[in-house]
Amino acid sequence: MSRTLVIKLTAGADEAERANQAFTVAATAVAAGASVSLWLTGEAVWFAVPGRAEAFELPYAAPLADLLAGVLAGGQLTACTQCVKRRDLTEADLLPGTRIAGAPAFTEEILADNAQAIVY
Repeated sequence: MSRTLVIKLTAGADEAERANQAFTVAATAVAAGASVSLWLTGEAVWFAVPGRAEAFELPYAAPLADLLAGVLAGGQLTACTQCVKRRDLTEADLLPGTRIAGAPAFTEEILADNAQAIVY
């Protein structure tokens, strides 16, 4: 039985290395065949808005847009309900395949059997 990797990213473009690390781990885990759920909270929710990942740059790092595409292709991308609302975003503002959910759903995921949670 495989474990689910639940990653919570709390940093946005202002903390580029931390943000990129979360996406790198998530995309690598998806590529390895793991079940992955990437949660975007705080300023990280902007990465779920079309064009934001493409504008992100970090020297020597894989393009964030490519990492995000990998997560969307094989994992689950979630934007925090309160964080989205605080930024006046709606589901229509987010990339297709992005869900909006809150603490109850996150708690359920991280407390599930065979789940591993990581917070960046």
